[in-house]
Amino acid sequence: MRSKSIIATLVAAGLVAGGAAAWRGHLEGPYAIAHATTLTTASGVAAPAANPRSSSLPLNGFSDLVAKYGPAVVNITVEGNAKVASNEGPEIQIPGVDPNDPLFQFFRGFRIPQQGGQVVPMRGEGSGFIVSPDGYILTNAHVVDHANLVNVKLTDRREFKAKVIGVDKDSDIALIKINANNLPTVKLGNSRDAKVGEWVVAIGSPYGFENSVTAGIVSAKSRSLPDATYVPFIQTDVAVNPGNSGGPLFNLAGEVIGINSQIYTRTGGFQGLSFAIPIEVAMNVKDQLMKNGHVTRGHLGVTVQEVNASLADSFGLDRPRGALVASVDPSSPAAKGGVKAGDIILAYNGNPIERESDLPLLVGNTPPGQKAKLEVWRDHATQTLTVSTGKATDETVATNDTGADNGGKLGLAVRPLTPQEREQNDGKGGLLVEQVSGAAAHAGVQPGDIVLSLNGKAVHSASDLRSQVEKSGKHVALLIQRNDRQLFVPIDLG
Repeated sequence: MRSKSIIATLVAAGLVAGGAAAWRGHLEGPYAIAHATTLTTASGVAAPAANPRSSSLPLNGFSDLVAKYGPAVVNITVEGNAKVASNEGPEIQIPGVDPNDPLFQFFRGFRIPQQGGQVVPMRGEGSGFIVSPDGYILTNAHVVDHANLVNVKLTDRREFKAKVIGVDKDSDIALIKINANNLPTVKLGNSRDAKVGEWVVAIGSPYGFENSVTAGIVSAKSRSLPDATYVPFIQTDVAVNPGNSGGPLFNLAGEVIGINSQIYTRTGGFQGLSFAIPIEVAMNVKDQLMKNGHVTRGHLGVTVQEVNASLADSFGLDRPRGALVASVDPSSPAAKGGVKAGDIILAYNGNPIERESDLPLLVGNTPPGQKAKLEVWRDHATQTLTVSTGKATDETVATNDTGADNGGKLGLAVRPLTPQEREQNDGKGGLLVEQVSGAAAHAGVQPGDIVLSLNGKAVHSASDLRSQVEKSGKHVALLIQRNDRQLFVPIDLG
C-alpha cells in the first residue's frame, strides 16, 4: 500500500527504527487546537453549527476527550528479523577498463550487493487501541506483520506480551490480544457521518513519544490511494509520523472513526496529508479475524476507473459519476452476469456509486455467492444486471485503474493485428497503434497500444474507427490495451 511517485511518496504511518536498521519506512504526527463553537450569520448573529455533536469545541479544547479515552490507546513495540543485502558479492568490474588504471582505483574494493544475505534484528514501534475489556486491540497490519515478538504498553505503564490473532494486508488491519481484563476501551463511531471540515483528534506514539495528541480536520473522504483499492480512506491534516500507525482517529464526540495508516510526503515526514482507514472497514475485518482467523471478500472481476467530465460526455452521461468498467475477466462473476467493458456502474445493491472508489468496498463486503444487483449505464440508457459474487483471493475485488483511423481528428495511424499478434493477445481483436500525434498524443496514447473500442463500440478496421469518430461529438472515450491492462482514455477532439 506504499507507492512512489515523482513528486511524493505514500508511506505507512508506522514504525520507529531501533538499532542498526529500521523495521520499515513509515509515518504520522501533531497539530493545533482551535476554539470555535458557532457559525456567524450575515447579520452577525451567532448560529448553531451544522453538526454540534462533532464540531463544537469545549473551552478546554480536547483535554476531556483525551482524559476519557486516552487510556484505551496503547504503544506497540515489535521485534523480528529481516534479511538485508550483503556486500560479499563480486568486486565491481567495468568492461573495457584496465583494473590497474589509476583512474579505476576509486572503484577497487567495492562489491556488488547480494540480496537475501545477512539476517539482522529489527525493532519498531506503532500504536493501537483497545476495543474490548478482555484485551482485544486493533492496529495496522504493517505494524505487526512478520514480527516475532509484540509487546503492548498501557498508559498506566503495565506491559503485556501480545498474541497476533490475525492480519489482513489488503485493508492493513491487524487484531492482537493481551491477557488482561477490565481494560479501558474506546467508543466506536461511524465514519459515514463525518463531514469534511470537522475537527478530529489522533492519539499515538510518533517517534516513540507515547500518548501524543494531535488535532486537525477532515480534509476529504473516500480517497483512493495507489495499490490500496479496497479502502476508501479518510484524508485529514492531522499530523501523523512514524509510530502513529494503528492509532485511533477520534471525532469530538470521543468516537473512533478511523485508524491512522498512511501519509503522503516528499521528505518522509508529515506534510499535511494523512490518511485513516474507516472504522467500519476495520470492524468488519476484526469480526472476521475473530471468527475465522482470516478475511473473505466478494469478487466481481472487473477493472474500473474514474468517470471524468470528458468520459461522461463521451458516453452520454448527465454528469461525471459511477465506475467505468475498463475490462472484465472472461471467467469472472461479472462476465457471467453480463457486465461489459464500457459499462458505467451507477449503483450496487441500491447504493449509488459516485466515485469508482465507492465500488470495491461494497463488493468486498458482499459474501461470496450472494447475488447483487448492478445498475449500469450502457448505450445511453440504464440497465439492471444481476451478478453472483465470487470469492476474492489475493487479487483486488474490483480494481481501480487510472489512465492517463489514420491521422484525422484522433491523430492515430493504426493497422489490424497480424494473426500472430492476435494470438499473443489471447484472440482479442483491435487495431495496433503505429504512430500518434495531435489529440491522441495529447491524451497519452502511445505507439504499441491496441485500440479495442471507441465510446464502447468495438473497432475492426481503420475505416471503422474513422467513421465512428465522425459520428462522435467533442469528446470520445478510447479503450486501449497496454501490456496486460485495459483502460479508457478520454480524448478531446476540440
